[in-house]
Amino acid sequence: MNTTQLLVCIAAAGAAAGCNTAKKSQTADYKAMNNPFFAKSPLQYQAPQFDKIKTEHFKPAFDLGMKIQNEEIAKIAADKEAPTFKNTILALELSGAVYKRALSVFYNFTSANTSPEIQALEQEYAPKFSAHKDGIYLNEALFARISKLYGNRFSLGLDNEDKKLLEYYYEQFTMAGANLSASAKEQMKKLNEQEAGLIASYTSKLLAARKAGGVFFDQASELDGLSAEELEAAHNDAKAAGKEGKYLLALQNTTQQPLLQNLKNRATREKLYKASWTRAEKGDANDTRSLIEQIAKLRLQKAKLMGKPNYAAWKLQDQMAKTPEAAEEMLKQIATPAVTKARKEAQALQELIDQQKGGFKLEPWDWNFYAEQLRKAHYDLDESEIKPYFEVTTVLEKGVFFAAEKLYGVTFKKRSDIPVYHPDVVAYEVFDRDGKSIAIYYLDFYTRDNKSGGAWMSNYVDQSYVLGQKPVIVNVFNYQKPAPGRPSLISYDDVTTMFHEFGHSIHGLFASQKYVSLSGTSVARDFVEFPSQINEHWALEPSVLKNYALHYQTKQPIPEALVAKMKKAATFNQGYNMTELAAAAALDLEWHSITDESQVTSANDFERKALEHVGLLVSEVPPRYHSPYFLHIWGNGYSAGYYAYIWSEILDNDAYDWFKANGGLTRANGDRFRQYILSVGNTIDLNDAFKNFTGHKADIKPLLRNRGFID
Repeated sequence: MNTTQLLVCIAAAGAAAGCNTAKKSQTADYKAMNNPFFAKSPLQYQAPQFDKIKTEHFKPAFDLGMKIQNEEIAKIAADKEAPTFKNTILALELSGAVYKRALSVFYNFTSANTSPEIQALEQEYAPKFSAHKDGIYLNEALFARISKLYGNRFSLGLDNEDKKLLEYYYEQFTMAGANLSASAKEQMKKLNEQEAGLIASYTSKLLAARKAGGVFFDQASELDGLSAEELEAAHNDAKAAGKEGKYLLALQNTTQQPLLQNLKNRATREKLYKASWTRAEKGDANDTRSLIEQIAKLRLQKAKLMGKPNYAAWKLQDQMAKTPEAAEEMLKQIATPAVTKARKEAQALQELIDQQKGGFKLEPWDWNFYAEQLRKAHYDLDESEIKPYFEVTTVLEKGVFFAAEKLYGVTFKKRSDIPVYHPDVVAYEVFDRDGKSIAIYYLDFYTRDNKSGGAWMSNYVDQSYVLGQKPVIVNVFNYQKPAPGRPSLISYDDVTTMFHEFGHSIHGLFASQKYVSLSGTSVARDFVEFPSQINEHWALEPSVLKNYALHYQTKQPIPEALVAKMKKAATFNQGYNMTELAAAAALDLEWHSITDESQVTSANDFERKALEHVGLLVSEVPPRYHSPYFLHIWGNGYSAGYYAYIWSEILDNDAYDWFKANGGLTRANGDRFRQYILSVGNTIDLNDAFKNFTGHKADIKPLLRNRGFID
């Protein structure tokens, strides 16, 4: 009995004909027999059986899943028949079902619902996963079949998506090193395994560093400026952490912390900011500095092995930018006006400090506190005045969902009968414009100490016509959970984050591809943020805003006068916001543009020199992410790609100008955006996709205008 037959036996609990479950050598133990990953989930759209999945299920699913896929790959590579799209490319695309099912849930758990056991598994299996991937992408016989098909791709009679899938695999194999010599392939395998192990260690350490980095305070007076709800939440968080009677301000993943704009005590602000900045560089078990230096060197070695001068040159081959030089040129066009404006903003803040006889120089931990005062003074806009209008579920259902219905005709129904992986998670079923069900959508709103910082979207199940799969998607956030009985009020920044992440989700929900590898959000990094960022614009669309911005107590809509202030203040502090973002993007490119390992100095020294080199070293404006806790680039796949946020912002501002010129938030415009952007996946050239929608190439000027950098 081969492994595939064994899987059939396990899935059928031994009832299938020909199964001999009595032989221990040919079956799994009892726990494995009931492993929920061994067969498709019976739930709607194959949604994971969270009520049945246990940590002990992952290991046997990984082992068996990799074994099955290895057998499938070996069969493809050894096929005596001449290579065809069906027996090679399609067979490759459909391989590894058990492995992929387990991996999808596992990596969602490592970021959103981890545990010491899961972290240990990640450490153990990351090198094995890397070796497994290399076993496929560095398989000489398999690549020979793919190469032959690729060379004849124009004469195979393939439709556009089949041809694109063939081209995709050829590109992925060549970028992985399939053309390397045998000895170089072995070297690449070792480097990949080492990097995978370092990344797993890094993510584990960083999560622990964020948890341990929270700041405890003894007196409520030290937190003067926080609301009663925020104080109560801090008190409850400290109690949960075993510090009864104290107050805990937990860290979020960014450098700046949201509460800094409200804290009146300067010493408290400094303490919180420095706790954030130094979270992963305390010389303890959670210090990540040596890890990121090792990762940077390993990535350079991989690039050199591939004949590239640096990692960025290797990584950007399949992106919209194509080269690091193109990404750098874009950043230069942004950096100068952003820094110029940030310096003017800093001067205004210093003048305010001096007027108040503060007697100190503006520091990063002062910026948001005094910027908030300036915003109130210049625009008569107070964040505490806005927040009561943004209750989290109302924002979701009457804002995010309402805009999606107006644009695309989709509707949402809460489902309490679908298992979730944590009590805080809520589930919805999604219905298309014709009323047909198309997806399951989870939301995980609140921060936990077993959850990575930030906000993101990912798939549990990817859309695929070939596999008969509809999308199962999750959005994860890190909003502060309110005290029991209190409303969950969020800032306007949090509102835009919700619209942003839903933009990723709608991209996944409208996937319409035959193949998972080309489906939905499986696009270039510098395009994937485009749908999410353009969706942010609908948060302030008048018809949408008045529907969801309802006072949590009075249920009255937000006053027009307050909305006018919000819109008037839209370009406030944009020099700071763009400079901190551009600094992070430039820092990422610098780390991945080294051409010699000797250029990797200590993390802090490297960062200072890198920002100085690109003209983004502004003492009052730190990068959005400091190198030791820059999870995007060291652990989340954005290596040499963080510039994508600004690149995509160019696309989104240009496209939003198109929306405004063509009637704004209408079904006709939504249907067009769905047709040309949201539903094409990676089946066409993405520059062409943008041009098909707008009728022209992307222009940077709308971004510069909307940020207030030019008139």
